[in-house]
Amino acid sequence: MCGIVGYVGPKDSVGILMGGLKRLEYRGYDSSGLAVFKEGKIELRRSVGKIEKLEAELLKRPLAGNVGIGHTRWATHGRPSEQNAHPHVEGGVAVVHNGIIENYLSLKEELQNEGASFKSETDTEILSHLICREMKKGLGLAGAVREAVKLVKGTYAMAAICESEPGKVVGARMECPLILGVGEHESILSSDIPAILDITSKAIFLKDGEIVTITSGGAEITTFEGNRVDRQPSVINWSPVMAEKGGYRHFMLKEIFEQPRALTDTFRSLILEESGDVFLDGFDIPLDKIRRVYIIACGTSWHAGLVGKSLIEDFFRVPVEVDLASEFRYRNPLIDEDCLVISISQSGETADTLAAVKEVRRVGARTVSICNVMESSLTRETDWSFMTHAGPEIGVASTKAFTTQLVALYLIAIFMGRKSGRVGQEEGVALIQELVKLPKKVEKVLERAPEIESLAKKYFHYRDFIYLGRGLNFPIALEGALKLKEISYIHAEGYAAGEMKHGPIALIDEDMPVVALAPRDASYPKMLGNIEEVKARGGRIIAVVTEGDAEAGSKADDAVAIPAALAYLTPILMSVPLQLLAYHIAVLKGTDVDQPRNLAKSVTVE
Repeated sequence: MCGIVGYVGPKDSVGILMGGLKRLEYRGYDSSGLAVFKEGKIELRRSVGKIEKLEAELLKRPLAGNVGIGHTRWATHGRPSEQNAHPHVEGGVAVVHNGIIENYLSLKEELQNEGASFKSETDTEILSHLICREMKKGLGLAGAVREAVKLVKGTYAMAAICESEPGKVVGARMECPLILGVGEHESILSSDIPAILDITSKAIFLKDGEIVTITSGGAEITTFEGNRVDRQPSVINWSPVMAEKGGYRHFMLKEIFEQPRALTDTFRSLILEESGDVFLDGFDIPLDKIRRVYIIACGTSWHAGLVGKSLIEDFFRVPVEVDLASEFRYRNPLIDEDCLVISISQSGETADTLAAVKEVRRVGARTVSICNVMESSLTRETDWSFMTHAGPEIGVASTKAFTTQLVALYLIAIFMGRKSGRVGQEEGVALIQELVKLPKKVEKVLERAPEIESLAKKYFHYRDFIYLGRGLNFPIALEGALKLKEISYIHAEGYAAGEMKHGPIALIDEDMPVVALAPRDASYPKMLGNIEEVKARGGRIIAVVTEGDAEAGSKADDAVAIPAALAYLTPILMSVPLQLLAYHIAVLKGTDVDQPRNLAKSVTVE
């Protein structure tokens, strides 16, 4: 996954492109670069590493101009190097690209046979050569892009400029996000919403098979076949401030502390406490015909799906399967028109999840998505979408997007239960009332941040962790371990606590801290037994317990308390101290919290 940005307008494009790239850096930070028109020529600046390296290069070799394109890279083809950094320039054509060109080797061979010489190891350089070849045939830039993409197999969002048409940027999309920001006498192309917010709140989300041309006179969208597309912009309700750190040391910490607001925004307009009802406008799937539910997702979203399985089975009383999208798309699941498939993706652009949804639609299944980005690819592929309101999440390790996904699943489960008559009014009222109390309880957990930071100082030097949970909190054990792995590079594993004696207990010794999720729920006595088993083998216990629970707290070496809550909502409260623990350990270890090595925010390629 990479980030691209392009600008045409009266302002200095370098500042706008650099601002956009900084907001897209979570999409990749192996290298970055700009191509800008300066006195009728394309000037190129590229650098290996994060955006700050490109900034330093621009201080040494300043650049200015009103039209340009920029890129921040997450390497797929070709190692991170200045040679492989985008933009790629050939014959007065500069190109930036996000995605994978699957047939680039055959195209490269064809172009080399025609005399083309390649300077990089990337698949992207193919595009600059193809466009240049088409322009030599007499086509303009937009026409050359149209002909070039017809030859390409794979996924891409791209933007191109050329010296023969200096006031123009042309972009194209196929299964990778590309957004057109529409301003006053200026336009901006971007891979994601945060990069356009300093220019405009009006956005058009390009669809697969569309080409956009932006000039000082405005923007024109056409299909690959050349047919004009007329589409009104959507208004984005994120402010530029929402994408800034706001005084926090890292985006991740800011996003952890934004969770009370994000949770409230996700449910507040959808519930009625007096009747216990959930209102999901447009959800018209006939629930009486649904015999099985599948939840498909990747990474953190998959953990949310594991919680959602229990919620839907308890409230709707049909079987639920949870699949990793990367596995689901390559097997032959028993899916037909009596199945409901719920897909979960923060960005709505996760390649495996999108591919899986397209497959289930082909066999006639009903589809629902849970997503944080309006007009994303996933929301367009599904019959209905639940939009979370986490706001932009810049930190690569998901926090507020995860907990708002849990709220979305809770609301969908209640809705399905109420509509089917399997959840009565009295129960519905109780479930909604508990949800309304949740943000305040999350605030109480956040007040414990200083004591969790102290815990981090005690444990950050350990090299391995085990996380244990039962029932609804087993997925949170998985999520807690993932957070620690992602940002601190410490090896950590999550297990269902009942499985500990089936192998993991062999790992327990004084050098293996064990994070035990032990709220006072139905499995509490069993969790106490697991804690005792760890202690008997010299393990060190960090327990997350319910406030006032002296018993579990006394058995642990260290304990963090969360407010008592309905068991169905405890996973959300459990998540917060685990996020904070991972964050503070990562800070103490000196890692890059917001942009951990080898990771990108959303995986838009296989």
